[in-house]
Amino acid sequence: MKKSLAQNKMYIIGTVIGAIAGYFYWQQVGCASGTCIITSKPINSTLYGALMGALLFGMLKRETNKAKQI
Repeated sequence: MKKSLAQNKMYIIGTVIGAIAGYFYWQQVGCASGTCIITSKPINSTLYGALMGALLFGMLKRETNKAKQI
């Protein structure tokens, strides 16, 4: 479990930060008419922000190259 968390640390951090950012975007900007797909409800904004945060921070994850010894 600890190894899995350590390997996916950047995805987890990105998800949390993105979810917080998505919620604050809904709270501050939102959608006045209620017809906006993403920003009309806080759950939509939060989930979209979490997804975008995970993808963004996932790009920053360092790859480890383990060369096979022959």
